[in-house]
Amino acid sequence: MTAIASKSPRIVTALPGPKAKALIARDDQVISPSSPRDYPFAMSHGRGAEVWDVDGNRFLDFAGGIAVCSTGHAHPAVVQAIKDAADDFIHISNDYWHERQVRLGERINELKPMGNEPVMCFTAQSGTESVEGALKLARTFTGRQRFIGFLGGFHGRSMGSLAFTASKYTQQTGIFPTMPGVTHVPFPNTFRPLFAGADQGKAVLDYIENILFVNNVPAKEVAAIMVEPIQGEGGYLVPPDGFLQGLRALCDRHGILLIFDEVQCGIGRSGKMFASQHWGVTPDIMTLAKGLGSGMPIGLVVAKKKIMETWKRGAHGNTYGGNPICCAAALATLDLVEGEYMANAATVGAYFLDKLRTLQTKHACIGDVRGRGLMIGIEMVAPDGAPAKKLCDTIITRSFYNGMLLLACGQSTVRFMPPLMISTDDVDEAIEILDKSITEAHGA
Repeated sequence: MTAIASKSPRIVTALPGPKAKALIARDDQVISPSSPRDYPFAMSHGRGAEVWDVDGNRFLDFAGGIAVCSTGHAHPAVVQAIKDAADDFIHISNDYWHERQVRLGERINELKPMGNEPVMCFTAQSGTESVEGALKLARTFTGRQRFIGFLGGFHGRSMGSLAFTASKYTQQTGIFPTMPGVTHVPFPNTFRPLFAGADQGKAVLDYIENILFVNNVPAKEVAAIMVEPIQGEGGYLVPPDGFLQGLRALCDRHGILLIFDEVQCGIGRSGKMFASQHWGVTPDIMTLAKGLGSGMPIGLVVAKKKIMETWKRGAHGNTYGGNPICCAAALATLDLVEGEYMANAATVGAYFLDKLRTLQTKHACIGDVRGRGLMIGIEMVAPDGAPAKKLCDTIITRSFYNGMLLLACGQSTVRFMPPLMISTDDVDEAIEILDKSITEAHGA
């Protein structure tokens, strides 16, 4: 495993420091205020799972650029791949061919996202753009217009992907209508069940089949069902066993395509290359981005070859898609994740979950600990069991001031999505900071 810089003191100036304050003041004058920034972190540089701000303060990065920095900050192999590609050429539109884009498509096939069935890729620049392409492809292939998504899902902020996003209404406030034809159903949540019965996955499937398809949405008009195999922004929810298998069977019965959005949960984050592999279920279309390029902007629509081939010349395109530098970063990332970091995510993730469950016995406000690999969440609860959003937000803020970057998801879940190369020592440091931050948040 690649060594990272030795640990230095976490906080050397009061936060935010003078340089951070100055940079943030300049930002206020020229950058859109729409970005959801939670605390005043102004980055200078990063190595591995550590980042430094412009004032020299060191932080443990367990946000990972929102699950993007899969191989850690500035991994030497990724940096070298980027430099080599830039030396050759920086851009060519996708009207032409180049080695790195073709090799990326071959590499995805080698990873068998659809089992033994061959796939084709459309290269994009982001998760939301990949989702848009998947929706367009599903309509082209099926000739159908409707879709089903899940409450709590996050699929992007452009108008088609936004129609599926239902993790919070903030993104949609004031801009209705989005793309029509999307119906949302609950995502199975075993910690906060919405349906009667112990098997929430079966209950959701029964609802789709016996309520939605009977009373509201004709199954024969549904082009696709899109779902995150592990739900991200909705709370880092791991579905119960049998749910994805049941969803696959339901889609097959009705001629509906199954789209897995693996933008956040894919590329080794769950301890397998694709999160859906935990359940042995393959989709018809998959979307990838985030951790695929270790920080470079790249996304993929991956589809069964027979589906992608329905797109004819000019049906879909992209000026920057397949950028050689981004493809180079993705190729280096896939080699590192498959060769080492995917297994590390599984091993260190299991260690992290054990440590968090031990911490749960100390802090009753931790209502649930859940996750796979290094996609982990702890749901904060009030004494009556209700979501404790204010407490969650305060813990994340206190963690920043104690030297760790975190983000929230769901109503009151602290999520952990560090680089896949972290060590158990990094986990121990994170637990120390988290323990202190929870204690301070209770006293705030």
